[in-house]
Amino acid sequence: MVNLSLEQLVAQCHTWVKTLMPQDSAHDWAHLQRVVATAQRLAQAEQADLKVVTVAAWLHDLVNYPKHHPERQLASQAAAQQAGTLLAQQQLPQTFIEAVQHAIAAHSFSAKIAPQTIEAKVVQDADRLDALGAIGMARCFMVGGALQRALYDFEDPFCQQRAPDDQAFTLDHFYQKLLRLEQSFTTQAGREEAAQRTQFMRQFLGQLKHEISPEFGWDTDLG
Repeated sequence: MVNLSLEQLVAQCHTWVKTLMPQDSAHDWAHLQRVVATAQRLAQAEQADLKVVTVAAWLHDLVNYPKHHPERQLASQAAAQQAGTLLAQQQLPQTFIEAVQHAIAAHSFSAKIAPQTIEAKVVQDADRLDALGAIGMARCFMVGGALQRALYDFEDPFCQQRAPDDQAFTLDHFYQKLLRLEQSFTTQAGREEAAQRTQFMRQFLGQLKHEISPEFGWDTDLG
């Protein structure tokens, strides 16, 4: 078995990501950098294994299916499998490889795999934090634009009298998923940051309401 340093592992991860990972507007190199940085901060706060967390965070989107792919919910498991193969080629300990694989498989919202280790909880929370706050909103609108979805429903922008439909309206994604993510965080540090970012998003929605529909008198409670 080989015991590579964290720096050596990160360098190898960079090579794999740059050559193997399909990138889109929401899952690119910048997304990985943010998730890794957040995961490392959470790992320190939660006393998680920094090496497992860092490698899993770098490789968590190694396989990334498009939003409409019929097997999108299986992407994280495919990424875990591919990461395991690559790590095994480096002759790393099997326990380390399995820990990284579980953290990758469990990070996905759509996969619905419960994280069983603190490292998996940290990576999951770090990835979900990138869907919240200012960066989360920027990613949401960028994806909506790329998919040519309308920004909002003119008749009911804030889903006050209808079920949200984020296949049709980008703003609906806030109500269908983003504002609910806060309840899914599993680390204390992650929950605290999620609460702050979610509150910022609610403030944004309040400002948006003020700007686009003052004549309609929408209810100020936007979710």
